[in-house]
Amino acid sequence: MAFQVGQVVEGKVVKITNFGAFVELDDGSQGLIHISQISRNFVRNVSDYLRVGEVVRAKVREIKDNGKVDLSIKELENEKSHSTPRVKKGCNSDFEQMLRSYLRASEENQSDLKRRRDGKRW
Repeated sequence: MAFQVGQVVEGKVVKITNFGAFVELDDGSQGLIHISQISRNFVRNVSDYLRVGEVVRAKVREIKDNGKVDLSIKELENEKSHSTPRVKKGCNSDFEQMLRSYLRASEENQSDLKRRRDGKRW
């Protein structure tokens, strides 16, 4: 299968390195998603965003003379104006709500303790 620049392809992540992820494409060839092309956000660790065995969609950025295919997930995100940035794997969307609740309860407890302490001084 001959790929074209700009084409959206699907493939399975077969290897993760510190500079990106290798993806096996439908025709058996491999493409590379460079770490800078994984997300619009800063990516420190590729494995925070991708896992071996995960199926991903990516856009073909470049096809080199030796047949290697450069891919980008980030470019697909940029095309979707209504999409949200890719979230790290394992992040719980309820975590922020839980943290806000904890902080609110903690502040209430602190103010109660302060009131009781101040009341005993009289």
